[in-house]
Amino acid sequence: MESVKRPLSPHLQVYKPQLTSLLSIIHRGTGVFLSLGALLLTCWLAGLATSEQAFSNLQQHGSAWYGKLLLIAFVFSLYFHLANGVRHLFWDAGLGLEISTTYKSGYAVVAFSIILTVVTLVMGGVL
Repeated sequence: MESVKRPLSPHLQVYKPQLTSLLSIIHRGTGVFLSLGALLLTCWLAGLATSEQAFSNLQQHGSAWYGKLLLIAFVFSLYFHLANGVRHLFWDAGLGLEISTTYKSGYAVVAFSIILTVVTLVMGGVL
């Protein structure tokens, strides 16, 4: 029997990403980023406990542009992962599974994450 060369289904060239699939991918990414952020937080706390010089060195990295960018990404990841996790808990209870409700809650998760990230960073003096 001859093998037919067909693309895998769904092929990336014909598949249109949906909000639910994008939020699922972002949820996984923020989970990984939170794990890495926890390691950085542990290093920061260890520097705090070690010596004033070690803490000062870590603070210099934290106040640099890349340190602030990592902090912003960490705070956004925290809020997004929390909000999307609560959304999944509602789904596990059988609530909000209609397509229109799923999209509304998805947009609400994104808005909640952005608003709380900005509020937290402004109150913390980062922005």
